[in-house]
Amino acid sequence: MEYVIIPVFFGISFVFSMLGMGGSQLYVPILFWLGMDFKTQAIPLGMLLNVVNTSSAAFTYGRKGLINWRVALPFGIAMVIFAPLGAMVNASLPTSSLILVFALFTAMAAVLMLRGRQAKQSLVSTSKRRLALGLTGGSGLGFIAGLIGRGGGSFVVPLLYMAGIEAKAAAATSSMVVTFSGVSSFTSHVLMEASPVWNIWLMSALAVLAGSQLGSRFMAAKLDPKQVKKVFGVVLLCISAMLILKDVLGLW
Repeated sequence: MEYVIIPVFFGISFVFSMLGMGGSQLYVPILFWLGMDFKTQAIPLGMLLNVVNTSSAAFTYGRKGLINWRVALPFGIAMVIFAPLGAMVNASLPTSSLILVFALFTAMAAVLMLRGRQAKQSLVSTSKRRLALGLTGGSGLGFIAGLIGRGGGSFVVPLLYMAGIEAKAAAATSSMVVTFSGVSSFTSHVLMEASPVWNIWLMSALAVLAGSQLGSRFMAAKLDPKQVKKVFGVVLLCISAMLILKDVLGLW
């Protein structure tokens, strides 16, 4: 398994760190398809890798001054509060229902990435608007992140971008926000029902750390992530379709 995980997760973290996302929307189904139990192994490890990726990228973006802290802090705090609630609901759901929810939200995120447009008037231009965006967006996305075992970056980035934040700043700010929610959601899942395979966890985390450092440095230095977002919008749609066809409907 490790011979597949190390290069694949390195590549995923390299690209997703440039987008302000942790990559759990790919880590989790890949781990599941490789034979890990969805709820007790794939989701907890996916959330751990999500945190490693986003925190590493956020460190780079913070040093470069790309993070909008006035948006990131209320958003992140709200997600921390509501992610455990989603994780609690997760524990009472059957696996097939959980996979279906996971797939549907992956498809929704892909559509947002492919079709999202910035607001003509910034929705984060005043402190009241920033607080409202942080509390409403953070609480809703935090619950979803905990429910389906994701950091929420695939929703945070398009939301911030459509609210009027420039693409690079939206990705950088998302990396900080998703670190908040990821830590909370990962802790909740570990305390409730994780079954770690320590050698796989360690090798996966090291691969993701290396990929995220390279990816975030590359994006901060010279990359415009708009075209990369379009590519991964298509990738997320494919992942969603495969989850529904293979693991919900059992068509292959």
